[in-house]
Amino acid sequence: QVHLVESAGGSVQAGGSLKLSCVVSGDTFSKYTFGWFRRAAGKDREGVAAIDSTGRTDYADSVKGRFTISKDNDKNTLYLQMDSLKPEDTAMYICAARQGAPALQVSWYDIWGQGTQVTVSS
Repeated sequence: QVHLVESAGGSVQAGGSLKLSCVVSGDTFSKYTFGWFRRAAGKDREGVAAIDSTGRTDYADSVKGRFTISKDNDKNTLYLQMDSLKPEDTAMYICAARQGAPALQVSWYDIWGQGTQVTVSS
């Protein structure tokens, strides 16, 4: 089973950019599907982006065109490039892993990182 550790998030002004990383260890990185999720204060966890072993991706409508999920199989690392950030993107961002098609459903993932805070100020 893989173990996931996110990099530190950060604070940025609206319109700015941040790139999150998630280092994966413990199993064969390339066979997993990975996702980024977020949980804003007072809200449920929601799917943001996912990428499968072939590189196929899926995005939530709220981030399409602004966020890009990618991975580096040689570095066993998952990324989330976040551009044109908005205050409503403020949340705890969490990476997760599963085996299967890319998906944004929280319940389909069974391996989770600890999460990292992203704050976007207006």
